[in-house]
Amino acid sequence: MWTSAAQSHVGRVRRVNEDAYLERPQLGDCGLWAVADGMGGHAAGDVASRMIVDELAQIQCTQKGYELVVSVEQALQRVNDQLRDRAGRERQRRTMGSTIAVLLTYGHRGWCLWAGDSRVYGMRNGQFRQLTRDHSHVQELVSRGLINAAEARDHPLSNVITRAVGSQSSLQLEQRSFEIAPGDIYLLCSDGLSKLLSDDDIAAILSRSNSPNAVHALIDRALEQGADDNVTAIVVSVHSADALDVTGNTIPLEGLSKRLRGLRD
Repeated sequence: MWTSAAQSHVGRVRRVNEDAYLERPQLGDCGLWAVADGMGGHAAGDVASRMIVDELAQIQCTQKGYELVVSVEQALQRVNDQLRDRAGRERQRRTMGSTIAVLLTYGHRGWCLWAGDSRVYGMRNGQFRQLTRDHSHVQELVSRGLINAAEARDHPLSNVITRAVGSQSSLQLEQRSFEIAPGDIYLLCSDGLSKLLSDDDIAAILSRSNSPNAVHALIDRALEQGADDNVTAIVVSVHSADALDVTGNTIPLEGLSKRLRGLRD
C-alpha cells in the first residue's frame, strides 16, 4: 500500500501557476499520480496542464496492470488532440502544450510515463535515482557527450523541450516499468524543483521525512533558492500490506479490518 502528499506553489516570480497535479493513492488496487507543467511562453499553459489532470482523473481501476498503462496513454492522446484542435480554433495555431510525468502502481508493479522534462525519481535503501529521462535539447547534448550534467543545469537553452502533450499530432510518450517494494519512495516534480535542487539535496530531504513533511521541505527549499518558476512536488511512500498509517492519505483496508476486529474482541 502507499501514502502520498502533494503541493504546488506559483514561485517567487511568476504570477500564474501553470503547473497542475493529480494525486489518487486510493484508486482501488491502483495508485495514480501525475505532474503537468504548462509550457511557459505559450498560450494558456495553465489550461493545458489542467486539461491533462482532469482527463487522467477519469481513469478508474477496472483493469489490471498494463491495461491501465494503455488507458493512461489513450487519455493523454485525447488531450493532445483536444489541445491541437483548440489551438487551431482559438489561438491562431499557437501551441497549447504541457509536459507530463505519470506514476502508476498496481500490486507490486510500477510504471512511469512521461513527455518533456517533468520528472519521476525513485529511492530504495538510500539509493536515489532519476527514473525518467528529460526530453529536452540539453539532455540530447548530454547524451551525445557534448556537455556534462553540471553544464546542462545552467545551459541557456535548458528550457527548450523536445516533447510535450499538444506539440505534435501524435503524442510520443516514453515509459518504463519496475518492481515496487515496501520502503520505496517516489517523487514526481516539475522542472521548477529539479532545476534548483541537486540530487543530493532531494535525497537528503526524502530520507529524513515522511511524505507530507518531505513535500513541504522540498517546496520550501526551492523557494529559498529563488523559485523563478512554478514548483510542484508529489511524494509517494510504499508501505507493507499490513501497515496502518493514519497520517497519510491511504489506510490499508486489510490492516484496518484487523484493528477493528481486535477492538471488538
